[in-house]
Amino acid sequence: MKWVLLVVAVAAVIVGGVALIGLTLPQDHVVSRSAKLSASPDSVWGIITNVSEFPKWRKDVNSVERLQGTTLLTWREHMSHSNLTFEATKLEPPSHLVAHIVGKSEGFGGSWDYQIEPAGAGSKITITENGQVYNPIFRFVSAYVVGPTATIDKYLTSLAARTGDTYVPGAA
Repeated sequence: MKWVLLVVAVAAVIVGGVALIGLTLPQDHVVSRSAKLSASPDSVWGIITNVSEFPKWRKDVNSVERLQGTTLLTWREHMSHSNLTFEATKLEPPSHLVAHIVGKSEGFGGSWDYQIEPAGAGSKITITENGQVYNPIFRFVSAYVVGPTATIDKYLTSLAARTGDTYVPGAA
């Protein structure tokens, strides 16, 4: 019985410490990553705005449904761990897209700002995340366990594979 109490006490101290450290971290963050792709800006634009095709090239997305929203492009991504709704607030083909997470139910929110520019025979895409992490434990995990650019890196890895390229995080 003493061992069980000791384990529970140690777990409580660890979780409490993680939460306290998380409380000292800022709720808002801005991170950015870029990738060079062999596809033209028009082609990259077509890939990132054809949300119905996401499940074919993004392993983390099981399905997508287009929604009627207040913008030209609103969609919900169904993933194994959650469902997220996005709304495009800026669509300037083929160079600029801004998509916001609708709601705060997942403990985080914010937007991705996609900038696409010509680069040689291909293009360069830069994604800037203007994010908020509301839960202090999630803030700790984002900052010290998975890293603040993990989601962008996963997306760019999938996008590069879709265009026949390879993405190396932080290399572009």
